[in-house]
Amino acid sequence: MDPRLARYLDLHGLTARVTTVMPLTGDASDRRYFRALMKGGKPIVLALHQGAIEFATMPFVAVARLLQQIPVPVPAILHHSDELGVLGLEDLGDVTLQAHLGAATPAEHAALYRQAVSFIARMQQRGEALRSPAYPPYQIAFDVDKLTWELEFFVKHYLMAYKGASLTDVQREALRAEWSAIVAELAGEPRVLCHRDYHSRNLMLHEGSLYIIDFQDARMGPDTYDLVSLLRDSYVDLTGAQVDELIAFFLALKGDGQDEAEFRRRFDLMALQRNLKALGTFGYMTTTRNNTVYIQYIPRTLSHVKANLAKYPRFTGLRHLLDEWL
Repeated sequence: MDPRLARYLDLHGLTARVTTVMPLTGDASDRRYFRALMKGGKPIVLALHQGAIEFATMPFVAVARLLQQIPVPVPAILHHSDELGVLGLEDLGDVTLQAHLGAATPAEHAALYRQAVSFIARMQQRGEALRSPAYPPYQIAFDVDKLTWELEFFVKHYLMAYKGASLTDVQREALRAEWSAIVAELAGEPRVLCHRDYHSRNLMLHEGSLYIIDFQDARMGPDTYDLVSLLRDSYVDLTGAQVDELIAFFLALKGDGQDEAEFRRRFDLMALQRNLKALGTFGYMTTTRNNTVYIQYIPRTLSHVKANLAKYPRFTGLRHLLDEWL
């Protein structure tokens, strides 16, 4: 066991109660996670950071407080140590929405997705009422710079590093022009509170309800962003009918009179940007981090990209530009 974990357990008087400490599968960050099994009590999760932390200023802590006020279910923060770089968290188990879907009945599947969509609507509506400079998400947004950086990340890590593309100056300039048009529209939309990575691997099924995790990068962005993350997920297949029904459900929850066809156009534009960025992430994890587990999710993500490129005439030029590598 990492010496910092042993010291942490001593610090909080937990050593005598702990029977086992086991590593958990990590995410794409530099944090490591462990489960501590406890005598006569519920297990806890220990999040081990690379170095010391400053609990009072951590985005994870501030966003957790914000989400609890909305409220949507998030894991409780039990204790911490700044010096040791450890957070003690409520253990939500191992069942993600992605993992559960293989065992779910069609009715359970539909109910879970409706619950997930309802959390998005609630975050957007209550998030506006709770807007405050005290919370980090209200200070950052999916603006032109951020959205452009993500598309350039796709170029660098998917096209060039993963696919081995050698782009000419003319091709690079043409791609920048395409990115500029996409980003200008997305960045110009009214902004709402966004989780930023709201998909089936960041929703845990615990005691009959979904819980939201990995929310520390929350920020302001288009009202389509989290819905796209959920319904154009790289990890789960949803049918066209399921996507249509859940979009209609979301608009009914919002109740703000949006035209469904126009919302769907904006949804598809956001999906194109986000799925291209996801391909960049998968390329980066494969070629830079030597983590090949994400290769299996590339085909599904590519299918989302190609469907949207083919659906809208405005993307004819971009489709031709990317065709060789998609």
